[in-house]
Amino acid sequence: MLFATIVTTEDELLQIHRLNQTNYRQHVSAEERDKEGFVSWFYPMDLLQKTQAAAPHVIVKDDDKVVGYALTLLKEEAAFHKDLQAMFDNLSTVSYNDKLLAEYNIYCMGQICIDKPWRGKGVFSMLYQHHKLLNSGKFDMLITEISPSNPRSQKAHEKVGFKTIYTYTDANDEWNVVAWDWRK
Repeated sequence: MLFATIVTTEDELLQIHRLNQTNYRQHVSAEERDKEGFVSWFYPMDLLQKTQAAAPHVIVKDDDKVVGYALTLLKEEAAFHKDLQAMFDNLSTVSYNDKLLAEYNIYCMGQICIDKPWRGKGVFSMLYQHHKLLNSGKFDMLITEISPSNPRSQKAHEKVGFKTIYTYTDANDEWNVVAWDWRK
C-alpha cells in the first residue's frame, strides 16, 4: 500500500540515493530522457544527510520500499551545494507579484523522482500534497526549477498547481522557475 511520509532512517536515504543515481540525466539514455524524464542534480549521500538534518525530505513508500521522493531544501542549505547556491542566488533577483522572491517565506523542492514501476499511479501528487500538508502553514510557497527539456516534469508540476514565473539559462541548462503559491 502506498503512503506518503518523511524520511526517518538511513536506509530511506540510501534508497533515495539509489533512485537519484538511476535517474540522473547522465545515466539515462536520450530516448529514456525524452520518454520518462530525468533528474538534473546528483545528490551524494553526505549531501542527502546534511539536507535531511535541516528539514525532512518527503517520500512515498510501498511497504518498506521508497518509490518516490521530493527533497526539501531551505535557503540556509545553499552552502551545502554549489548548484543550490547558484539557484538561490538567482531566485533572489526574481520578482513575483511585484515583490522579490527573497521577500517571501519560501523553500525549494530540490528534486522529485518516482521509480519507474510506480509512475502514473499518483505518487507525484502524493509527494506534493504531503509537502503542502507539512509546510503550507510555515511557508508562503514552494519553488522549484524544471529543465524545459523535461516536458513530462513541467506538465506534472502544472497539474499539481505550479505556475512558471521566470525562465533563465545558466552554464548547465535552461530553467523554468515554477511556484506553487499556498497563500491563495
